[in-house]
Amino acid sequence: MIDGVQIIPLRQIPDERGKIMHMLRHDAPHFTQFGEIYFSVVHPGVIKGWHIHTKMTLNYAVVSGKIKLVLYDDRDGSPTKGKLQEIFLGDGNYSLVVIPPMVWNGFKGAGTIDAIVANCSDIPHDPEEIKRMDPFDPLIPYTWDTIMR
Repeated sequence: MIDGVQIIPLRQIPDERGKIMHMLRHDAPHFTQFGEIYFSVVHPGVIKGWHIHTKMTLNYAVVSGKIKLVLYDDRDGSPTKGKLQEIFLGDGNYSLVVIPPMVWNGFKGAGTIDAIVANCSDIPHDPEEIKRMDPFDPLIPYTWDTIMR
């Protein structure tokens, strides 16, 4: 695990009508404050990344479909500097992933349908505090290839 990243299993309440999917409550121990919520749709096999936020904490949950979320710690002084973390979210793993500022992240649509990623961030989007990098930049030692095991 990358220092500061939290993975919190989320509750689902199914019944014959469908289900309720919990995401984040203001009284949860990992909640800091509300900035904004938005949804990102990613097609199967498409990569959205890399990006890093200098101030924003991300709170990701996949409400439909599946993604491979990849994190990379490039923070000076971090005990996990240089570490990668892969997390498969969505169908089969409905969880909230809390990503602190200054951790590179990106995700790839997995499965056969579009994935919908919800982010309830702690501050509103500010284009001045986000940095982006090509998903194939060698600065991050990761390959997005599908590995057949």
